[in-house]
Amino acid sequence: MKIAIQAADLDAKRIDGTRVYMLNLLKYFGTLDTTDSFYIYHKNIFNAELVPPSFSNYKIIQKPARFFWTQTRFAWELIRDCPDVLWMPMAAMPIVHSRKIKTVITVHDLAFKFFPGMFPKKDLWELNFYARYAIKNADKIIAVSQSTKKDILHFYPNVDTKKIRVIYHGFDGNLFLKNGFNDKKKTSPYLLYVGAIQPRKNLITLIDAFGEIKTKNKYPDLKLILAGEVAWQAEETLAAVQNSHFSKDIILTGRVDFSALARLYRCAEIFIFPSLYEGFGIPVLEAFSSGVPVICANNSSLPEVAGDSALYFDGKNVADLTRKIISILENDDLKKNLIEKGFVQLRKFSWEKCAKETLDFIKN
Repeated sequence: MKIAIQAADLDAKRIDGTRVYMLNLLKYFGTLDTTDSFYIYHKNIFNAELVPPSFSNYKIIQKPARFFWTQTRFAWELIRDCPDVLWMPMAAMPIVHSRKIKTVITVHDLAFKFFPGMFPKKDLWELNFYARYAIKNADKIIAVSQSTKKDILHFYPNVDTKKIRVIYHGFDGNLFLKNGFNDKKKTSPYLLYVGAIQPRKNLITLIDAFGEIKTKNKYPDLKLILAGEVAWQAEETLAAVQNSHFSKDIILTGRVDFSALARLYRCAEIFIFPSLYEGFGIPVLEAFSSGVPVICANNSSLPEVAGDSALYFDGKNVADLTRKIISILENDDLKKNLIEKGFVQLRKFSWEKCAKETLDFIKN
């Protein structure tokens, strides 16, 4: 079987959950299936942190194009190479393609449906157009959580539920494993967020809660680290950092490579994920794997992924988040209990399991 994979997102400068997902599945496909051929298409040059591995049955195909690469050059390459199946690791696919090619897409989230004002207008139009076409016309759909499946059926009620399969993301246990590390002695205590700097991530609520805690003057050395690259519509978040009375204690790291990110997790007092909506939320698993207690907003897929291993707060309630942070800072037993539960919750997820289920769904 010839399996085509659209991997152009691995060229991107910014690393996000979708790209981590693609990279990790490509790490496993070549070992799980040594007989089929994988045609991996991309546009320019792989991000140095996102280069897929080499396997004898991997054919890496770089084909540049200036505009609408998926709909032009990539579509042409598919016509020429005639794969048996096409996997699009995102909710998009070439409009012009052979109907003989079985198509499988992955839908990570439908945030643009819930929060259209939090996306640039050009991106919003493209997301709506391509997602609508792909979800309607794909032969199979992978949803990364039950929450995402529910959202697909809510916004696209005519989709046959039988063609949707939920396949959870995984985590890199070797990279984020805490055992053997004792880095906290070398650092000031800090709260940690990992992800893009953009409005849906609800970071102003976290910044305000941090300010409330610092105002109490009980934790003079406590810092807040926002680890991630500035994405779109980040002006209000950046202004909130600058205008905070405790701006000197708020650290914006910008881009962080994987090894440095692992250390940031391990050294944190608490990992906080205040996002208003997530299709899955890989950073929650990374925090669990690092032995860090987790606080999440109580929405979308986050309770599904974190289970009873995190504390939850009402996403827009600063006072609620403040209370939850202080409860962990002041209660070692609670902290230990959350960490232990996090390790248990992790047993449900792995990239190998995700890759096996994905490959089976693609091929059969």
